[in-house]
Amino acid sequence: MPFVLLALAIAFEVTATLAMRASEGFTKLVPSVVVVVGYLISFVFMARALVSLNVGPVYAIWSALGTVGAFAGGVVLFKEPVKPLTIAGALIIVAGVIVMNLGGGVRQE
Repeated sequence: MPFVLLALAIAFEVTATLAMRASEGFTKLVPSVVVVVGYLISFVFMARALVSLNVGPVYAIWSALGTVGAFAGGVVLFKEPVKPLTIAGALIIVAGVIVMNLGGGVRQE
């Protein structure tokens, strides 16, 4: 169950981040509300997942998948450019999470 909570935290965080882009500097009401509510829900799910999972690797997973998800969402929704260097950066982030998990990983307590 904690991994489901983590997945939900990531999904809400990515949604909130993409809504922030759509809010145009918080000048559009609906996307602005999605930002606030999305981050709030994301933090609640993250806090619940951290009751039984290690904080370091979980935060690495949350931030890495959030980063990659926001990158992909920006490309799909906002036609942001994809460059080889940005793809390399995303791969490096994912590799870092893999290394962190090899070093101790996520354990349920």
